[in-house]
Amino acid sequence: MNTSSLRLDRRAFLKGIGGAALALPVLDAMGAEVAEQTPKRFCAIYTANGMSLPKAEHGLDEWSWFPRQEKDGRFVFGKSTEPLAPFRSKLSFMSNLYHPSGPKSDPHTCSDMWLTGAPLYNPKPGTYNTAGLDQVIASHTKQYCRQPSLILSIDAGTGYLSRTGTISYSLDGRPIPAENNPRRVFDRLFRADRGSIQSEREKLQRRIKLVDAVAANAKSLDQQLGKSDRERMDQYLTSLNEVESRLIASEKWIDIPLKKQDYSHLNLDASPEGEPAEYYRNMFDLMALAFDADITRSATFMLNREDGMGISDTFPLKLGLAKTHHNLSHATDKEGQLHFAQYDLFLSKQIAHFLERMEGYKDRNGSVLDNTIVMFGSGASTTHNSHNIPTLIAGGANMGLKHGQFWKGKEETRMSNVHLSILHSMGIGEEAFSDSTGTLSGSIFSKV
Repeated sequence: MNTSSLRLDRRAFLKGIGGAALALPVLDAMGAEVAEQTPKRFCAIYTANGMSLPKAEHGLDEWSWFPRQEKDGRFVFGKSTEPLAPFRSKLSFMSNLYHPSGPKSDPHTCSDMWLTGAPLYNPKPGTYNTAGLDQVIASHTKQYCRQPSLILSIDAGTGYLSRTGTISYSLDGRPIPAENNPRRVFDRLFRADRGSIQSEREKLQRRIKLVDAVAANAKSLDQQLGKSDRERMDQYLTSLNEVESRLIASEKWIDIPLKKQDYSHLNLDASPEGEPAEYYRNMFDLMALAFDADITRSATFMLNREDGMGISDTFPLKLGLAKTHHNLSHATDKEGQLHFAQYDLFLSKQIAHFLERMEGYKDRNGSVLDNTIVMFGSGASTTHNSHNIPTLIAGGANMGLKHGQFWKGKEETRMSNVHLSILHSMGIGEEAFSDSTGTLSGSIFSKV
């Protein structure tokens, strides 16, 4: 597109389905004052069952996920996080965080509330949870990109109450189904522009009408169902709403070509049933490509499910460790705790791969990583312990984050204060998030 001869008003509209007006996404053709605004992105990566924090009597301090040593005034990476050392200036550890709802809830709901901070013991009537951080961000950024959010997990779908297979919750507090198949993720993200544009538009419009028809019938059926069936139907309708929002976004962008990228390194046949590292790295590569092409600005990836649920529980066995992930998290003996730490090492290698990809892709002012806040952690410190939630935050240098720190709260700090600080760093001026009491001034969030 020759943007030098074309300037569009930022209030321009496209005609959507049925003549409805849809705001045109921000394009280069709108002029430098709009197009040169750098994307601000968020990514949340979750692992279940806590991190390895070995008992002192086992002499495994160097394997602690949290840094336990300092040298020349700087924290020393433990063995389980050493792969992240090249990104010291791009990341920080945070400790003494918790959700007040955590100690009051089933410990297996810690993944459910990780991005919501939900008062699960007293949720909004008719819902199980509250809005997730990623979806609040998506509601503010979706106008600028092709897909409101990208939701991935190891097992796909939503799972079930307190054993969910997703960490993303809608603004109404309902679980949003996740995807786990690399080829389906790739097709959803990158295939929309292939073939005839008119043909693709017609397909999209047919699919939107089909979703509308199914939703209408489902709502009619919902009135005739009992309570438990209505709850299942609510989840189904949430899934339909998510599909429809993606379809409408795709229709809005169909005339705009995707950024040219190299997909040759992808293995779209990678499977969670196969080699764990290959699967994780392909999923991370897809996320990095989606951010680089500005297809979405909000993404989540659930690496493991709580309580030994799902295929990833067997990953340690595939790596030659003694027990499954959940069993290792309960280990009290030295060998078991060492093996649990060695699995943390495996996960750190996958996170390092993702950060390397993000650092390699470039925006107008710095790397994609510099314009993305990446949060990696778990909903418990050790198994079922809802205090001192392990949290690592990377990226976001262009949003004012100051890294290379091991930030320690002087007393237990609400995780929702971290969430609110992320929102403010992204320029999203929410007054509060969940049960937050304020932002973390004087922490890694130096400008909030």
